[in-house]
Amino acid sequence: MDEYSFIFKGRSIVNINDHLHRIIIPTPFAVGDVNSYLLKGDALTLIDAGPKTPEAWEAIKYGLNEAGYGPEDVEQVILTHHHPDHAGWIDGFENAKLFGHPYNDLWLRRDQAFFDFHDAFYLERLKEEGVPEDQLYWIKRMKRPLSLMGSRPLDMTINEGDVLPGHPGWEVMETLGHAQSHLSFWNKESGEMIGGDHVIAKVSSNPLIEPPLDPSMGRPKSLLQYNASLARLLKMPVEVIYSGHGEEVRNSHELISERLAKQHERAMKVLAMLGGDEKTVYELTVELFPRAYEKELGLTLSETIGQIDYLLEDGLITERMDDQGIFHYKEA
Repeated sequence: MDEYSFIFKGRSIVNINDHLHRIIIPTPFAVGDVNSYLLKGDALTLIDAGPKTPEAWEAIKYGLNEAGYGPEDVEQVILTHHHPDHAGWIDGFENAKLFGHPYNDLWLRRDQAFFDFHDAFYLERLKEEGVPEDQLYWIKRMKRPLSLMGSRPLDMTINEGDVLPGHPGWEVMETLGHAQSHLSFWNKESGEMIGGDHVIAKVSSNPLIEPPLDPSMGRPKSLLQYNASLARLLKMPVEVIYSGHGEEVRNSHELISERLAKQHERAMKVLAMLGGDEKTVYELTVELFPRAYEKELGLTLSETIGQIDYLLEDGLITERMDDQGIFHYKEA
């Protein structure tokens, strides 16, 4: 038994087929382990790179070793999205080029101009959502995971319609919603998809509110983006989705249909909560998540805003801004 076998007993590499291997990496987050994928072809490619913790780096090295490689052999690192459980050890591969959606660079470069915009964006959102002033400290807490994220910029951007460099059969799909940088990779011939956090077997991904790539574009409507990205997969002959967390998904059409139906049910629950009253996003969040909102205000607000966007899109509610800049919603 080598030095890593004991440490990673129960976590290892899964040989999916002759060209794809899953490396299972521990994270400090509630979601648990994250998956990276080693893709063989004209270039040796690692898709996603875990969080930047010592335990994750040892797991990555162990998984590569099990496949017969070391970090120095990896020629490309490709990101499904910028979240820290996927973009941590991007700077651990000195011989590799880094590819991803253009949005990744905002977080990987971490320019002061972006963080000034980041803080101003969230301050405006929290105020219009009716969040009390004594909870505006959440703006700083939203940057907590930065210490677990890598800091090298992209070498090249990829996006919708591109082909993965070194892997002619794999096409790039923009699947926004969970993140404004989210990409999935689709092999039409084999029916395989490497899907990041777009579709996960056991849980539904949270469409997060994030600043737009272009500051002039306004707040992205993440849940509507996510639903559209999911619906797109229903028209594709997807055999299997290799997810960013947990096991692969083989019944994707059935699972996606269930998720979209449950999403509609959640929106109808929010509509019923409004009744004949007028409420803010914050008031609805407190009612929806009475035990969770104080510990995870960002996540719970994102969920509530998604339901509001859904109901507004369907014309089921109306929106009014008061003289303090706070939005209020009521049944149409």
